[in-house]
Amino acid sequence: MHIFIAYCGQVWRQLAGRYYRISIKQRILFSFIVLITLSISAMGSFSYWTAAQEIEDNAYASSQETVSKTTQLLDSRLNDVALSVQSLMLSDAYRKMMIDVFSHDVSNYYVHLSDLQYVLSQATFNQPIIENVLIVTPIGDFYSTTQIRAQDNSFYGSELYDLSKEQPGGYWAKGHFDRLFTGNQRVISFVVRGIYEYPYTPISNVYIVVNIKESRIDGLLNQGGEPLGRNYYLLSGEGDAVVESRWPFGGKFPWKPLLAANGEDADPQDHSYRYDGKEYLVNYKRSAVSPDWIISGMQSRDLLLGKLQRVQRTTLYVIAVFLLTTWLISNQLTSALLKPLFKLRRLMRRVEENQLSVVYESRYEDEIAQVGFQFNRMMSEIKALIVDVKSKEEDKRQAEIRALTAQMEPHFLYNTLNTIYCKSVMGENDDVNEMILALSQMFQIGLSGGKDLISLEDELSHVRQYFAIQQKCYEDLFEYTVSVEDEQLLACQIPKIVLQPVVENSIQHGFSDRSGGGRIDITVGREQGMLHISLADNGRGLDAASVKQGMNTAPLSKKGYALFNIRHRLALYYGADARMEIDGAPGKGSRTDLWIPLGEER
Repeated sequence: MHIFIAYCGQVWRQLAGRYYRISIKQRILFSFIVLITLSISAMGSFSYWTAAQEIEDNAYASSQETVSKTTQLLDSRLNDVALSVQSLMLSDAYRKMMIDVFSHDVSNYYVHLSDLQYVLSQATFNQPIIENVLIVTPIGDFYSTTQIRAQDNSFYGSELYDLSKEQPGGYWAKGHFDRLFTGNQRVISFVVRGIYEYPYTPISNVYIVVNIKESRIDGLLNQGGEPLGRNYYLLSGEGDAVVESRWPFGGKFPWKPLLAANGEDADPQDHSYRYDGKEYLVNYKRSAVSPDWIISGMQSRDLLLGKLQRVQRTTLYVIAVFLLTTWLISNQLTSALLKPLFKLRRLMRRVEENQLSVVYESRYEDEIAQVGFQFNRMMSEIKALIVDVKSKEEDKRQAEIRALTAQMEPHFLYNTLNTIYCKSVMGENDDVNEMILALSQMFQIGLSGGKDLISLEDELSHVRQYFAIQQKCYEDLFEYTVSVEDEQLLACQIPKIVLQPVVENSIQHGFSDRSGGGRIDITVGREQGMLHISLADNGRGLDAASVKQGMNTAPLSKKGYALFNIRHRLALYYGADARMEIDGAPGKGSRTDLWIPLGEER
């Protein structure tokens, strides 16, 4: 039980979650459909149930009345048959026959057989329902000569005789095949002992058998019932068929009526019964002539409620039409009601796309319009704040870039001037002149008219002048190469003085433990739509992990400041679009890679 409750709770939460995720328009549509469906379904179901109950009660009452009348008619016919037998036993021909039977005189058998023909014919004439009559006596059988007696079958050896011993007062036998006369047809038999004069004492060895065709009884039971889908059956108290002409059940009757203790008919609480996938209304009444016989009526509930079921189908069609109409109307209605809200949502999506000039406009003054006007005021304040913040951030960024660039220029300037001074002291005037010229050209490119971005060609020229100065300072210490795979890349704009600090690190730190054989290679190419600059040396190498960690935070000393400066400047210009990576290992040289977006000036 707890598992079932937990499962139901989980299902309910899943349905609730789905309901909360759908749009307002879908919720309104769903609510309309559920409301109208429940309303029409409830009204249709109530109407159908009320009408079906009324029709069923009326049909049951009508069928019960028919069963009662049919029982009265059957009892009347059976009583007439019994009266015909009594009339036969009061005839003179019968009396003479009984005298010979009583005296066991067989000499007048054919005379009595001839005398009884009129009496037997009169009985069948008065009661056409009678098929044949047989008088069984110890001196012979008497019957209408128009019938052919089956001589091989004796009454005293039949089941009818055995039943006569159990019911000496006479009885009605249920349907069976007639073994006493030829034709082998199914009949119902009335068996009674013969009576001899006053005081009409029954003779134990004389019997009168009256046979009635089953088909005639069946026609009596079901006259006028088939058009209404009704069938009436004659059965015994144990549920066996008395008449099997149209018996559909194969064995016993599938629903045995509940009888009252006093023998009267009892009205069951539930008079409907389902058999073989179909539902029937069942009525019954006990025969007064043969108390063990019961007339039961079965009426198909589907046929009875056929017209009402057509009404039910029509109701379903109406529900379908109303649902379709509801869907169409609710679509139009919700679209009209939610149109301002959808408009406001579209404006918010444009704001997400950085279109801050959107304005909500509406002719209405309802709650949604008030929200839209609040949205306009909020957007005005946001745009004012953005303009203010953007202006302040731009000024701050420009100031920071210039400060970082200014910090780079004195760094290599001091080193160069010290080298020139050394050369001058040693009297190497030619080298001094070349270094001063190179330094002058470096200053010209570095100043670049106050611009923060210069072309890649100017940046490479700046590095070459620096190489020239350093080769004068450290003769035969290193060689360098500059390779550009595409000359068009030389026009690309990049921040100035981003290569010279890396080259300076390679010379000052990478070659600090050697006096020659150094090499620096600069390659420029295009990679995945970005400018790729690689600077590699064969110096003493570095610990890449610690260098990368130091690049992420500003160093407390001048050591490692150049790489942090370059990384920070690239981030200020390009954000996350630019990258800088350091690679190398002790004793295996170092490598610095820069990736800078193409075609953009930040």
